[in-house]
Amino acid sequence: QLQLVQSGGGLVQPGGSLRLSCAASGFTLDYYTIGWFRQAPGKEREGVSCISGNGGKTDYADSVKGRFTISRDNAKKTVYLQMNSLKAEDTAVYYCAARPGILQTTLAAREYDYWGQGTQVTVSS
Repeated sequence: QLQLVQSGGGLVQPGGSLRLSCAASGFTLDYYTIGWFRQAPGKEREGVSCISGNGGKTDYADSVKGRFTISRDNAKKTVYLQMNSLKAEDTAVYYCAARPGILQTTLAAREYDYWGQGTQVTVSS
């Protein structure tokens, strides 16, 4: 059974950092593109970042470029989202998601088949 289990998140002050993890089980991570998405109250889910199955291609939303970094360790079957210089507007529930793909990336949520359980990130002083 394909499963994505998230960890990390929590409360952090503006300017702080957090790292989210997304651990995969039940499938070979190498063959899947992984995306990170977020949804704030009253807003639509938006793509934050994604990384291709082979790790060779990444993509970021303009709002997080230069602050967030996505990476993956296929041996550990885990994808990470390092979030630095966090702002209040980064507050949201964050989700990781998987779709088959080795070379492609997409930030379109509708393209993803499997989703993690979500984790709250709150940026507040």
